[in-house]
Amino acid sequence: MEGNKTKKSNSSKAKKKNKTFEEAMNELEEIVQLLEKGDLPLEESIEYFQRGIELSRECTKKLDEIEKRITMLIENENGEVIEESFSLEDK
Repeated sequence: MEGNKTKKSNSSKAKKKNKTFEEAMNELEEIVQLLEKGDLPLEESIEYFQRGIELSRECTKKLDEIEKRITMLIENENGEVIEESFSLEDK
C-alpha cells in the first residue's frame, strides 16, 4: 500500500513543477508503459490516465507556441531570412 502512496505523491509533485517539453514527454511515455502493462488497480490507472492527458495538453501547448515562433521567421526583400520577435502577450 505504501508504494501506491509514493507513486501518487510523485505524480502530485510532477503536476506542480514546470517541466520542459522533453521532461513532459518522458513522463508521458512512462505513464503509457505503466498503463499498457495493465498491472495497476483501476483507481490508480485512472489517476495515471488523467496525468497523461494533462501532460499531453502541456506538450501540445508547447508545440503550438514553438510553431508560432517558427512562423515568425520571414524572408525580407533581399531573400535573407530574418526573425521577428513573437510574444503571446502581444495578442
